[in-house]
Amino acid sequence: MSPRPLHPAVALIRQALALLLLPLRAPLLLLLFGVAIYLGLHWSLSDSHTALNGSAQHTLFWSIDCLHAVLVVFICTMPELLLQRVSALMAASRVVSLVVTLLIVTVGGLYLLHLNVLSNVLILASAVLLARLDLLRLRLMPQPLLMALGLSFVVLLGAAVGRAIGVPAA
Repeated sequence: MSPRPLHPAVALIRQALALLLLPLRAPLLLLLFGVAIYLGLHWSLSDSHTALNGSAQHTLFWSIDCLHAVLVVFICTMPELLLQRVSALMAASRVVSLVVTLLIVTVGGLYLLHLNVLSNVLILASAVLLARLDLLRLRLMPQPLLMALGLSFVVLLGAAVGRAIGVPAA
């Protein structure tokens, strides 16, 4: 005798409850959220020391910081796809492989060192990878794009909370 199928509303409530309890089952998602709050607070405090506070350039810098965070999340959540594309390009010849590797390491390293964001990128990447491992432990591995969008939402929400905490009251 097979179990009776659940009513669609009950199934929807059960899925919503499982989603709400996910941070308790995967606590490293809370760590990722905390790291994102710290980064948002750090960005808002470093922006408040400049003369750009409250201007359009301040919004532009905030957008660039958020874009960096989303880029790190996407690179950390879709490594198989990225490595497959890069390795297909690098498999063409050894010269192309050497040039591409040298270009990526040199330009990426100089870019990160020049912006003084290397430590922030490493901290965020570590938190994202730990959150992915925690979800893998629970056998929750959605499509890579869906995972990237979900973790990006967590990071951007945490950064927005951190920014709101760091903005002084007028």
